[in-house]
Amino acid sequence: MTKLQIANIEQLDDLLSQPTDKVVEVLRQTPGDIVLLGVGGKMGPTLARMIVRATQQAGQQRLVIGVSRFSDDSAADQLNAWGVETIAGDLLDENFVASLPDAPNVIAMTGMKFGASGNEGLTWAMNAYLPALVCNKYAHSRIAAFSTGNIYGLVPTTGRGSCEDDAPNPVGEYAMSALGRERMYEYFCQKNNIPTTLIRLNYATELRYGVLVDLALQVYREQPIDVSMGHVNVIWQGDANAMAICSLADAATPAFKINVAGPEILSIRKISEQFAAAFDKPANLIGKESPDALLNNGTKGQQLYGTPRITVEQMIPMIVDWISNDRPLLGKPTHFESRSGKF
Repeated sequence: MTKLQIANIEQLDDLLSQPTDKVVEVLRQTPGDIVLLGVGGKMGPTLARMIVRATQQAGQQRLVIGVSRFSDDSAADQLNAWGVETIAGDLLDENFVASLPDAPNVIAMTGMKFGASGNEGLTWAMNAYLPALVCNKYAHSRIAAFSTGNIYGLVPTTGRGSCEDDAPNPVGEYAMSALGRERMYEYFCQKNNIPTTLIRLNYATELRYGVLVDLALQVYREQPIDVSMGHVNVIWQGDANAMAICSLADAATPAFKINVAGPEILSIRKISEQFAAAFDKPANLIGKESPDALLNNGTKGQQLYGTPRITVEQMIPMIVDWISNDRPLLGKPTHFESRSGKF
């Protein structure tokens, strides 16, 4: 197992945006400009940069256009420096959406999760109304839309995890609205014959955020860790980026569904104890593992697009080093431990 040393954000962003051979191959077979909607989120910037790098490696020319509110100008500046054209605006404004440039390929990363409780109207607007605007604008494009494994609901920890053909069983407004998002894309996919992929992600992680970072910080700060949600999937964000890009080529009618998840079901207790040993601090575990959890089976995606390049065994020491050296964090907990569906 290769030990990775990441000392700063520049190195981290470089690693997260490194394309796989499969990404280069897929983009070579999927010509044309790519518009990324909601590019300003946690995954968007490095995913966009990966497309630029893979396009260069494939010897192609294409525009990569990132759309977001860009409340922080530095995010747009960084994307521009990486070769991504940026457009700032409100994607809930139908006139703004209608004004966006046409493109044969669209990756929709828009959505709202955190703050959903108490702000249900906006949550449904972002997750279920916005897809209709996107599909009307890009009725002649190919669309890969991010979704979430939350639509499946809790499943036994002794099982395989939720597979793409399992029936949805969403719990809470966020998961329900996320299923609403999928249904809107499915409707317009059929109505307008839009090749579509639905990307059900659980859970992307890197060194500044993610389930593993949440657990590492709780150990490092000697905070209690509730193990009621006792098991989880994680996948390195760079690998999730690669799989999401590759899924664009499989967009179809009816919509193609794909789980993006790591290859193993992880024990929260065991991972916390690994962090405790690395930090030489106690793991203050409370509660008892429930017999079910929110778990995705990522086998299909790994068979199609390749196994993750960076493993959990590699992520743990990288996260320990990052936190121990007080490097920047995003300050956005995943709240993966929520069993009520409230975020």
